[in-house]
Amino acid sequence: MNPFSETLEVEVEGGALHVQRAGASPADAEAVVVAAHGITASHMGWQAVVRELLERRPEVCVLAPDLRGRGKSASVGPPRGSLEAHADDVIAVLDQAGAERAVLTGHSMGAYVVARAAVAAPSRAGAVVLVDGGLPVVLPEGVAPDAALDAFLGPAIERLRMTFDTPEDYVAFWQQHPAFTGRWNEDVEEYVRYDLGSDGRSVVSEDAVRADGAELIMDGTSNAAASQVTAPLWLLRAPRGLLDDDPFIPLEALLGFKEAQPNATIEEVKDVNHYTIVLGAGAGRVAAALDDAVGVL
Repeated sequence: MNPFSETLEVEVEGGALHVQRAGASPADAEAVVVAAHGITASHMGWQAVVRELLERRPEVCVLAPDLRGRGKSASVGPPRGSLEAHADDVIAVLDQAGAERAVLTGHSMGAYVVARAAVAAPSRAGAVVLVDGGLPVVLPEGVAPDAALDAFLGPAIERLRMTFDTPEDYVAFWQQHPAFTGRWNEDVEEYVRYDLGSDGRSVVSEDAVRADGAELIMDGTSNAAASQVTAPLWLLRAPRGLLDDDPFIPLEALLGFKEAQPNATIEEVKDVNHYTIVLGAGAGRVAAALDDAVGVL
């Protein structure tokens, strides 16, 4: 069941950001959580986690935006440099909600976004929960950044350029994705259906994805943000990656994070990949970390 109950529009540079609310209203909540999604995702990626969190803490308010260039914020632009804009948008969501402090959480690219927001506005971040993202990207030896970007985004860019005759065709395409083999569920299906526009193509902007992807790989400010967060900090890591393969966070980056943030709570979530850590078996563990984060506010 979709836990989101209210649609909000937050004015940001370039347009109005589409935001979904779950749980209590910001004014009445025991705490506010802002949840930022991944590079080709939407707020729908948080459904399972939010349901689990609200079972633990029904008086929490969760605000989950479609980041600029995605979902119903696809027309918000321009996709200027890029994670900074997303981080500014997170603060704009807090401003409109009247929330002086919140738990900031992000999955994949969203983890870099909330880390940047926490560093730029430390008084607004009561706690930060990074979900399989936010750590420096480690390039293989001898691989140029441009080549790494093509390898990293190639399958996603190809999908964004495809046209599907029906929503069922798009669902069938996703059902073949290695990350969801034997792991398909209603949350994944709703996530996929939300991503398809009336023209039979993904609503995600290729320009936005390319801009953000380049910054994830090449921008030192974004890669270093997690090591500079001063708020209580959680990191949850999936042992398998986007294609159910090597982990998104390599061991080298994890060890560097442990050295930079010795007081962070770090958990490897068993039997999940980069997608199912939020859209499958890992949702309960992410919700538990958010529950703990709310407890320190």
